[in-house]
Amino acid sequence: MRSDKIKKGIERAPHRALLYSTGVTKKAMKKPFIGIASSFSDIVPGHIEMHQLERFIERGIESKGGFPFIFGIPAICDGIAMGHIGMKYSLPSRELIADSIESVIQAHSFDGLVLLTNCDKITPGSLMAAARLNVPTIAVTAGPMLSGRLRGKRLSYVRDAYEAIGRFKKGEINEEELHDLEEEACPGVGSCQGLYTANTMDCLTEVLGMSLPGCGTALAVSGKKRRFAYESGERIVELINENILPRQIMNRKAFEDAIRVDMAMGGSTNTILHLLAIAYEAKVDLPLSLFNEIGKNTYHLVNLRPGGNYFMEDFEWAGGIPGLLNVLKNTLVDRPTVSGKSIKEIAQEGRVFDTEIIRSLDNPYEKEGGIAILSGSLAPEGAVVKQSAVNKKMRRFKGKARIFDSEEEAIQEIYRKGIRKGEVIVIRYEGPKGGPGMREMLSPTAAVVGMGLSDSVALITDGRFSGGTRGPCIGHICPEAAEGGPIALIKDGDEILIDIPERKIEVNLSEKELNMRRKDWKKPSPKIKSGYLSRYSRLVSSSNKGAVLRGF
Repeated sequence: MRSDKIKKGIERAPHRALLYSTGVTKKAMKKPFIGIASSFSDIVPGHIEMHQLERFIERGIESKGGFPFIFGIPAICDGIAMGHIGMKYSLPSRELIADSIESVIQAHSFDGLVLLTNCDKITPGSLMAAARLNVPTIAVTAGPMLSGRLRGKRLSYVRDAYEAIGRFKKGEINEEELHDLEEEACPGVGSCQGLYTANTMDCLTEVLGMSLPGCGTALAVSGKKRRFAYESGERIVELINENILPRQIMNRKAFEDAIRVDMAMGGSTNTILHLLAIAYEAKVDLPLSLFNEIGKNTYHLVNLRPGGNYFMEDFEWAGGIPGLLNVLKNTLVDRPTVSGKSIKEIAQEGRVFDTEIIRSLDNPYEKEGGIAILSGSLAPEGAVVKQSAVNKKMRRFKGKARIFDSEEEAIQEIYRKGIRKGEVIVIRYEGPKGGPGMREMLSPTAAVVGMGLSDSVALITDGRFSGGTRGPCIGHICPEAAEGGPIALIKDGDEILIDIPERKIEVNLSEKELNMRRKDWKKPSPKIKSGYLSRYSRLVSSSNKGAVLRGF
């Protein structure tokens, strides 16, 4: 066992002394030592009841003869961090999480790992660590929140909290109605109720084969989730005994299936960044072009909020990921999962209980996947859009650029009603390096929708969007402005052409004009000159590479 490094031999007497001080018994010294990486937090709604899940994971581990050790990893709530300097830390925290797990597992020579995770960057950061370490691992995702309720209407966080601000500014609702919505939109524990980044990543963790079938959509409030925690504790001991490793599970076919399911669900655009980053750690070549290749051959079958009107609880009760896999079963290639069942077996056993929420192949919402990769003179190395959340009449759009060098500048102009129909809001210097941290633009996108502009205005950025974003919003424009990409060279009034069906995003300028402007462009000084974000901005790769940290 790996843990023999810290508990066997005369030279390890001091190590055993410290282990005994923690309560480890002599008998337990012979058992596999298993780390439980828990992102419990009192401030993140998706994590506030993880102590209960920790108990059930521990019980499962002990029932199979393992010895559990819980350790903490950082967790940031993207919703609370949104719209201020806090969001600069969200994506960078993914790397901290991966590094933290690596450090604890390697320093203590654990035999196996359980990832207790939820929410936007914690789940991908945890999977990155699993792929990097390649020790037996299983994930337990803590599950989605129930929908809110107000006057007989179901509520979700983004549409009924963030977009409500724009509706208030427009005069559609009054202050009392706004406060009623904010009190009822999030009724308790769990990740936010739509197919935003957290829930998309929980679902894709299951598709990758790293969590038990059904775990991704099981509600945070359910006894079912606790049973998944217990069974995952049991299963990690078996994975250690069988020496089943994450890179055997997260192979190229697993990532292809994850992309396919992502497209069928119309998941968060952030999954592009995260799948690329996890694949990088798993040593799997995953070109950005593969997303379009799979997307064009995958039907859009599930339409949850923000693009649709259904909630995660509806998806769970309709059959969840196993049900969707059953619909897609003929496109899957057999491969292993941590459950001991192959992905084909899981798909075969899956059932669909509501064919409106999980549609059949002969009744799709659309005959293309929910996410598209665009490229062109404005984004030579790619850009990302959630096309399933874009009104069809806005999928081809031509407009005049309105340039903003920060999110704050843009949101002020939107709220003061300074944006005109037919314009393209350009928010730049918000990429991985320039932000730094590649902030999500939920505040301006929600304001655009809330103020009724989503059918007449587009928004593009070298930053990224919340999984809750809807409307013609194109992010991840690469190269970013801080690296002198074309987005840094455009000016107010330049004509921008967006053609989602053709996967194009162009600026109507000649190459000669762009080259002339490039000569006049000066690299801006870093926005943050000390601390973690300063180091991050110097080491982070571009968004089309997953915004992972590279060495000097």
